[in-house]
Amino acid sequence: MRPGPSQDDVRRQNLGALLRHVHVHGATTRAELTTTLGLNRSTIGALTADLSAVGLVSEGAPKETGRAGRPSLVVRPESARVYAYAYSVEVDRLRAARVGLGGAVLDRRELDRPRGLLAAEAAPLLAGAVKEMQQLVPADAICVGAGVAVCGMVRRDDGLVRLGPTTGWVDEPIGAAVADELGIDVPVTVGNVADVAAFAEHARGVAAGCDNVLYLYGDVGVGAGIIAGGRRLTGHGGYGGEVGHMKVVRDGRPCECGARGCWETEIGEHGLLRAAGRSDARGRDALLEVFDAADRGDARAQTAVRQAGDWLGFGVANLVNVFNPEMVIFGGTMRDLYLAAAAQIRSRLNSNALGACLEHVRLRTPKLGEDAPLIGAAELAFERLLADPLDVG
Repeated sequence: MRPGPSQDDVRRQNLGALLRHVHVHGATTRAELTTTLGLNRSTIGALTADLSAVGLVSEGAPKETGRAGRPSLVVRPESARVYAYAYSVEVDRLRAARVGLGGAVLDRRELDRPRGLLAAEAAPLLAGAVKEMQQLVPADAICVGAGVAVCGMVRRDDGLVRLGPTTGWVDEPIGAAVADELGIDVPVTVGNVADVAAFAEHARGVAAGCDNVLYLYGDVGVGAGIIAGGRRLTGHGGYGGEVGHMKVVRDGRPCECGARGCWETEIGEHGLLRAAGRSDARGRDALLEVFDAADRGDARAQTAVRQAGDWLGFGVANLVNVFNPEMVIFGGTMRDLYLAAAAQIRSRLNSNALGACLEHVRLRTPKLGEDAPLIGAAELAFERLLADPLDVG
């Protein structure tokens, strides 16, 4: 017979549950924590005292409640003192942020990224942005880790980017490169940009409370973050969610992955610009110009947007049939396409998806906007702390 968890194990689990609740939901009264976590008042008091002692939370009186009796103390995350660094390596830009416990973006930097820039070249630029931010960090602040969001297939075990067709990366050790450049003794966790954005929107964004979510992220290519049964679905090695490489046209146009007829050749940057007669252009600004031209009545731009919207709806219908999500979120350039071609997308979805799968699905844009990858990368970094809060510092 296997022994049950020790008292220390139970205590650490309860500490993690309490800190996670405050991290996700913000300031919470002791009374609310008692009800939500199913623990008694004295246990909640002891747990909050432990977390306060190591500087993870603070307690204070609430604002005037208007109720008689002694008010319950409010537990707040120490956002300014406990933080993680977050990075987003995108096709045309690099972004870095300092994110406090509780999800508040405390500081940020953004740099242009020349296409073709490898991990060893990107890491010093990201580290330079961090060094600028470090000048404003309080002396008693604690960095608990760093998270990196990248466009590509990320090996779960060590954060190696096995393939990033849109960034030109093959077997790029971005996590190790960033850790070397930072020179600080904290773990660096790497994740796919769509996966971490889905993680963020599920935790504190538009999908909060939804257990089955698809987050479609677009730039040059297209990927998906998948939440199934309340858990991230990343596959055996961490490579799940590469929906842009669904084959939708037999012997279709070449894709940067080496195959032909992939979904992203129809709805990604290259496909939409080609259809609009702007093959020489590139980047998100070029896509926005196409959407603007279509809105102003440019016939070729309108045709390109309609066709891309139809293909987007076609693929979403297949994904809805496979995963039966409660919500589909359109991020990155997929947000722009969704807003420009919502009618075509919904029409194709309605005609191709199974009726039972359509009954409850909602189409949304990210509540966290462009911050979703950064906040998601920070969430990766916070996971170790939330699993064992007393291991901080």
